[in-house]
Amino acid sequence: MARKASVPPRVTFWGAAHTVTGSMHLVETRGMKVLLDCGIFQGRRAEAYQRNRTFPFTPSEIDAVILSHGHIDHIGNLPHLVRMGFSGPIYCTPATRDLLAVMLEDAAHIQEEDAHFLNHKRPPGTPKIEPLFAFRDVVRTLKQVQTAPYHRPVAIDRKLTFRFLDAGHLLGSAMIHLTLAGAERDVTVTFTGDLGRKGTPILRDPEPIPPADLLICESTYGGRVHPPIEELADDLVAVIQRTFERGGKVFFPAFSLGRTQNVVYFLHKVIAEGKLPTIPIFVDSPLAVAATEVFRLHPECFDEETALVLSRDPDLFGRKLVRYTRSVQESKELNMRKEPCVVIAASGMCEMGRIVHHLKYNISDARNTVAIIGYQAPDTLGRRLVERRPEVRIHDQFIPLRAEVVVMNGFSSHADSADFRAALAPLAGQFKKTRLVHGEADQALALKATLESLGFADVAYPERGDSVVIE
Repeated sequence: MARKASVPPRVTFWGAAHTVTGSMHLVETRGMKVLLDCGIFQGRRAEAYQRNRTFPFTPSEIDAVILSHGHIDHIGNLPHLVRMGFSGPIYCTPATRDLLAVMLEDAAHIQEEDAHFLNHKRPPGTPKIEPLFAFRDVVRTLKQVQTAPYHRPVAIDRKLTFRFLDAGHLLGSAMIHLTLAGAERDVTVTFTGDLGRKGTPILRDPEPIPPADLLICESTYGGRVHPPIEELADDLVAVIQRTFERGGKVFFPAFSLGRTQNVVYFLHKVIAEGKLPTIPIFVDSPLAVAATEVFRLHPECFDEETALVLSRDPDLFGRKLVRYTRSVQESKELNMRKEPCVVIAASGMCEMGRIVHHLKYNISDARNTVAIIGYQAPDTLGRRLVERRPEVRIHDQFIPLRAEVVVMNGFSSHADSADFRAALAPLAGQFKKTRLVHGEADQALALKATLESLGFADVAYPERGDSVVIE
């Protein structure tokens, strides 16, 4: 197939633009096309259906994909991209490669279940809905994956090279620093991916952000300051104690990857320190079980404190304190349980998975607590819980919300405004252009104002489909 004429180096923002989901940015240089991330869009069903099934470019023309990390909003549409004709390499860190296998297999299962549900509801005579992708597409996708460790330069060809730097957000997460062949000189791009926080447990702190001609920076919490991590353990203890005193259960809607392991870590810590007695703790997510096994395989990603804890107690993520449930029957039994307990279940935004069933049967009981520990996108059940609506719709039923709802932003693995200021202030004047992605308007515009006050020039918050040319 003949190549299209070369274009000046540029980036077009096709996902996580004016939203925090569906990360996907198209880099073009001298006829070469590379995607940074290929995430699935999550939101209103009709909009998500359209966006995820229709790429705004020809998949077969993409030369390569480079992944920042293994969360589904950054990788979830890869099998569909492969299904539609993409056959090039997919680059990621070794830990992300192992997480891909777990996450995408689960995503294929969800796609099949979702299609089955929609077909059951579709009006007679309308076309049958097919899953976005199937397990065979996941297998093909994994065969195209190539791994690269942090800091090692990778040349896709003479037109584009890149290297990964530790982003400190998730096991294997990376910033991506690219060098593009321009018409007159090479130009550089730094994509932060999702940037982590300093001092969070388990993972190493983010590395310094490398200067570049263009900075593509996430902005999820660009206008907010998280509570200090040091207070998180005490807050966790207080929530559990008062719920147990009422005879209730604590439910943590948590992403199976990253957030679940953080909650288990903190529970392990406060019980070991004697701040809580040994209590019944259940991780009700088969995906979390598989993801936790991947964590065990990559201790090289852990910080010094976690490595020390593991040297003293290799069962940090194990079964001494935590029971991992797999079967549907075990999950149902948790709702029948009369005694207080802690239940950690996916999904983090309460849109699917076992947490939905737990909420359906437990939020009308004032003794119980729902502990929200992650970002909740608009139009999700999780956001409606955060807004503390008098009743919420679950499985076509309106359920009264009587349970206590606690928002614990300290668990967030995203940088906040203080983290951004600390990381970027020393780099004022070292980026010619900055584009803010992966954030709602209030947070992104707050970060924009911060960066401009620090002396950053040409800072913008692009809409979907906007491009920036790298001079």
